[in-house]
Amino acid sequence: MINIITTSLPFSMREFEITSFAQSLVEAGAACVQQHEVSSTFKWQGEIEHEKEWSLRIKVSIKKNDSVIQVIKNLHPYDVPQIIVHSVEASSDYEDWVYSF
Repeated sequence: MINIITTSLPFSMREFEITSFAQSLVEAGAACVQQHEVSSTFKWQGEIEHEKEWSLRIKVSIKKNDSVIQVIKNLHPYDVPQIIVHSVEASSDYEDWVYSF
């Protein structure tokens, strides 16, 4: 089993800032961070909001999960960052690669 953590960042952040954020996650133990643009609709402070954001999909071993989440919490600009963790099965070769970090 590996974990996939998802979070989002404001679209106002430039791509080099997203890359720097992702690099910090890899330095904390993530095996891979994928980022892409998304459109989000959500309620915030009683209002419905529509925003473009960066979505990050982070692959991490279960043993490195907490350290990666701590980096997200420390660096994230949102008051309430999205941190969703899914435990998933992966091919044995991919799982071995993720756990090699």
